[in-house]
Amino acid sequence: MATAQAVDASAELRKQVEAAKAASPSLGWATSEQKNAVLQRAAALLRERCDQIVAANAEDVAEASGHLSEAMIDRLKLTPERVAALAASLEDLALLDDPVGETIDRTTTDSGLEIERIRVPLGVIASVYESRPNVTIDIGAICLKSGNASVLRGGREALRSNQLLAEVLRDALSDNELPADAVQLVRSTDRALVGELLAMNDLIDLMVPRGGQALINRVRQEASMAVVAGGVGICHTYIDAAADLEMALAVVDNAKRRRVSICNALDVMLVHEAVAPQFLSELGQRWAGDGPTPVELRADSRAQALLSRTAANVHPAGPDDFDTEFLSLIAAVGVVDDADAALAHIAEHGSGHSEAVITADEALGQRFLREVDAAAVYVNASTQFTDGGQFGLGAEVGISTGKLHRVARWVCAS
Repeated sequence: MATAQAVDASAELRKQVEAAKAASPSLGWATSEQKNAVLQRAAALLRERCDQIVAANAEDVAEASGHLSEAMIDRLKLTPERVAALAASLEDLALLDDPVGETIDRTTTDSGLEIERIRVPLGVIASVYESRPNVTIDIGAICLKSGNASVLRGGREALRSNQLLAEVLRDALSDNELPADAVQLVRSTDRALVGELLAMNDLIDLMVPRGGQALINRVRQEASMAVVAGGVGICHTYIDAAADLEMALAVVDNAKRRRVSICNALDVMLVHEAVAPQFLSELGQRWAGDGPTPVELRADSRAQALLSRTAANVHPAGPDDFDTEFLSLIAAVGVVDDADAALAHIAEHGSGHSEAVITADEALGQRFLREVDAAAVYVNASTQFTDGGQFGLGAEVGISTGKLHRVARWVCAS
């Protein structure tokens, strides 16, 4: 039998989602100037309230430190620099063209009927996500720019941070005479409410989960509305026989160590047997003791034989290591016979997120771009570029690895 507290939380959730639905037309009709003014105001408020946001986040981090992994703590943490980056991303988003009202196709039938396809807001977009409070700003702001109301349910570990960040967006809306109810943060941490949210197809038009595989699977299985889900990022980099090895070392180092806790960080290296002795020797030395961030390598038998000569932090790869998103200073490494073997490995073990090849062979680079099935595919560039800001899109809701909605994918070269 439900407790009075649970009943109250359920009623409050319904009230919030109804408020978002009621506010969505006003946001959908808002002008580009109004929406951009909201984004600019939100950026200013982030800077004004930075100390308050960082202090609240420090409380979240302190409370979570006993039971979250180091990678998850890194995702949770907000610093003045990260808050400033959030503010800058809002300003970048304001500079983008308004997608609402754009005519993307126009035709006249034989009968004289004139038909236009025009972009319009969806209505209410809900998101369930974990740990990363920046997602509150990212998703709320993108929804705002595209004329959609948002319902945001973050993890309990970031509740203090999320409350302040959601208030930034709500205050920026009010300051520009748009309804603050267009942004709703679910404050209850009762996990049962996630199931209720997933059942509200009468009010919510799209669900976007961001988090671990368990969360993604639950949303896919239980959601009664359309879902756009990002998948786990098991990201590969293949170092070809024709690779510039100095470039390969720099790219791989960036892909792994720039920020290890994000979904586009490198997890697996595949190295052509012709360059494996030199490349792995140099990489082993670099990652064994270069600075405060040595990397543990989980190596197949061929790679282990080469790495054991120079690298101290090498272990035999286990049965799951080539299918793991590490989100930490760990990487799997294997030696392959040729590009065919690398492509076959990626096809079998990849998650469709971000994959890269390092090669001076233009034909192979083009083949890699053509044959690898992933949301972002790179030639001679780090997978850490898979990011809305890096792509010039301001911010992002998530890296979707699904196919139903996809009409293009990212192909990138340095």
